Amino acid sequence: MARIIAVCKSEEKGTKKQDVKEGLFKQDYGLVDDAHAGCCTHRQVSLLATDSINKMRSLGFDVNPGDFAENLTTEGIDLVSLPIGTHISVGKQVILEVTQIGKECHSGCAIYRQIGKCIMPKEGVFARVIRGGSVRTGDQIGIRKDGK
Repeated sequence: MARIIAVCKSEEKGTKKQDVKEGLFKQDYGLVDDAHAGCCTHRQVSLLATDSINKMRSLGFDVNPGDFAENLTTEGIDLVSLPIGTHISVGKQVILEVTQIGKECHSGCAIYRQIGKCIMPKEGVFARVIRGGSVRTGDQIGIRKDGK
């Protein structure tokens, strides 16, 4: 079963996010009270798999959910293999649409400053909120059967 490991947000861009355990995701906006949320962008929500975090841990880095500025840390779903346009259900209400895999990393992010390396450029997944609602740690996450 694929699930949410952490729901994370921050007040400022370029900083690690804190696990808040539960968050409200607003349609065509993102995670309410998160620095990266906003209308009219295709990167309203960021997702990262625990497998990616564990890769960094295996290199000797002490990293945790939220350290890569992801909003949702997931387990049991191969995020980077999802095609752009895939719809993902999160919890009982939320639907996200994958809009981007990876991103250009900037040297100003907190994790890059701390360890000189970041996985978001290759393994971070970005999405927009198609249908909003509440997401909690432990909620199930999955690919919508109809693909949309």
